[in-house]
Amino acid sequence: MNKTEKTQVIEELVEKLNANDKIYLADCSTLTVEKVNLFRKQCFEKKVSVTVVKNTLLKKAIERANDSKLAELIPALKGETALIFTETSNVPAKIIKDFRKGNSKPTLKAAYVEQMVFIGDEQLDALAALKSKNELIADVIMLLQSPIKRVLGGLENKGGEDKTAA
Repeated sequence: MNKTEKTQVIEELVEKLNANDKIYLADCSTLTVEKVNLFRKQCFEKKVSVTVVKNTLLKKAIERANDSKLAELIPALKGETALIFTETSNVPAKIIKDFRKGNSKPTLKAAYVEQMVFIGDEQLDALAALKSKNELIADVIMLLQSPIKRVLGGLENKGGEDKTAA
């Protein structure tokens, strides 16, 4: 890879880093080609982008990215790195957990989700437990509907009691 190609790759990575606020770094180093392809397929099916990148190029891209908080990911850039982008914050963590049921890899190196940095594989459960925007909206709606349902239920029961008493 010549200098021009490296510069182009770095610029593309900077664009992707600036456009995403849900970024995972994983280690897939000991997986066979067949298993890596299976992992990529599972990610693709859930609209998750996976790219294996050179750590030196990713480090330069992180240093040039708009969000300085991304620099906290740099210490995790050791060994082979799979760069994962997603729209839903918890999906990559769930995919990694499910995939590992028969494998020791991939492991989570680090993640940057909604301006928070998670370092290490032990953070995988916390990331998998994060709720997506739609899940949070659904929870809020359920909380708002709960008192209304109780009031309506109480009114219906009271209305039913009056009819039987008459």
